[in-house]
Amino acid sequence: MSLDPALRSRIDSLLQSNRVVLFMKGQPSMPQCGFSAKAVGALSSLGVDYAHVNVLADQELREGIKAYGDWPTIPQLYIDGELVGGSDIIEQLASSGELAAVLGVAAPDRTPPSITVTPAAAEMLLDSLEDAGPGAALILAIDAQYQPDFQLGPFDSKAIAAESNGVRVQFDPASARRAEGITIDWVDDIRGRGLAIDNPNAPRPVNQMPVTEAAARVASGELLLVDVRPAEERALASVNVPFRTFDGSGRAVLEALPKDTQLAFLCHAGGRSQQAAEQFRALGFGNVHNVVGGIDAWSTQVDPNVPRY
Repeated sequence: MSLDPALRSRIDSLLQSNRVVLFMKGQPSMPQCGFSAKAVGALSSLGVDYAHVNVLADQELREGIKAYGDWPTIPQLYIDGELVGGSDIIEQLASSGELAAVLGVAAPDRTPPSITVTPAAAEMLLDSLEDAGPGAALILAIDAQYQPDFQLGPFDSKAIAAESNGVRVQFDPASARRAEGITIDWVDDIRGRGLAIDNPNAPRPVNQMPVTEAAARVASGELLLVDVRPAEERALASVNVPFRTFDGSGRAVLEALPKDTQLAFLCHAGGRSQQAAEQFRALGFGNVHNVVGGIDAWSTQVDPNVPRY
């Protein structure tokens, strides 16, 4: 694919203006593919500032960046205008400490986490390793949302690794820190059949809050209500208590609040507000709530003067 000169100039300008640029799918707070999530995790583990470009929002750039560096996949990391590579290379360089050295930041903590593998889980995992053959290893990745991903991969003698009940598990640096104190079990009950990971570091789930409780707590000043709907939708119906919005710099102001701020998110029926609450939880906010039923339920259960639409 030939690259349009104007598009090449756009990319050149991006790379010249920012030392570190990640071309990815989605935003760092919500990657839209697993490979982009891995790249974000590797960079975040180093605490480095970087520019990001969501290629899903620009089809021309999505295809153009592939031709620019002759690299066929997304994500792509550039440092000092030079292509580093995709998610696998980024993870490898982060794990070895080379990425930290290139960026001039402190190398990540490589202390193996303390883990517990129950006898039942150990039996199943060792069987899987035996079936995989020589040279296989168990690899556990834990993303920024504390979602675990167990895979079989190549044995790496230099990897961060922890052992319990004869089972050796490899981690990337960020996952190693998130894995401290985890218990890996094998279950066959109401939860299903398979591996279950109890992670004491995972943030509390988003609380589902009834509209009556939200109204009372907002009125008492205990809770900050955030209406995630756009202005044109709020014009159709709005609650009669104080609330914030994402309009303008509203979201940035909310993200800068102390992480223990009590936040409740509201939309029309509860779907978009759940997504917003999950995003703020991923940013480190520990007291986030989704208002069940949204403003529609507010109209039927709290204030009938609020129009339904």
